[in-house]
Amino acid sequence: MNELIARASDIAARPGRSILGITGAPGAGKSTLAELLVRELGSDRAVLVPMDGFHLANRELARLRRRARKGAPDTFDASGYAHLLDRIRRRDSDTVYAPQFDRTLDEPIAASIAVPPDIPLVITEGNYLLLDDGAWPQARTAMDEVWYIDIDDDVRRERLVKRHSLFGKTDVEARAWAHGSDEDNAVLIASTAHRADLAITAPSQWI
Repeated sequence: MNELIARASDIAARPGRSILGITGAPGAGKSTLAELLVRELGSDRAVLVPMDGFHLANRELARLRRRARKGAPDTFDASGYAHLLDRIRRRDSDTVYAPQFDRTLDEPIAASIAVPPDIPLVITEGNYLLLDDGAWPQARTAMDEVWYIDIDDDVRRERLVKRHSLFGKTDVEARAWAHGSDEDNAVLIASTAHRADLAITAPSQWI
């Protein structure tokens, strides 16, 4: 962990603004690592902008008949995410506002995260940072590095079951989602791991 913090600190020290991406399958620990890095670097040097803020709203997913696959690549506004990262990368003089996903509401909330112009490092985390189709490659070009987290699949699935249960699903529903839609997405995400700048194999007790 100290090595990861040091590497993120070095990225933050580069001239201009840098963007660090953290990716991996659902339940791998992306948000936990990203939040830890921001905490260690300090709010004056780093801010977290998760990809999950670009979930399509449930009403739009229902219209597109994709509600049962929420979390799949085509249930996000990938172009919006790419454009936001490009704007953040340019480091304009004004504060940039990013959306955030509210798990309690199960909806994205616009303009929830402030990215002041003086912050040197933006950390973004999400499932599809290394995907090579649609608008995802455009988002990747805005990032200086992308780290991939791998963790034992059984541990990861149990985390997902607990997460889904915490936010309202029954145990049966939680397990069906973790072993169904989430698992399909995990297989796709694993196929992109070779494109990462850094591969992290995390012990289950680490994050």
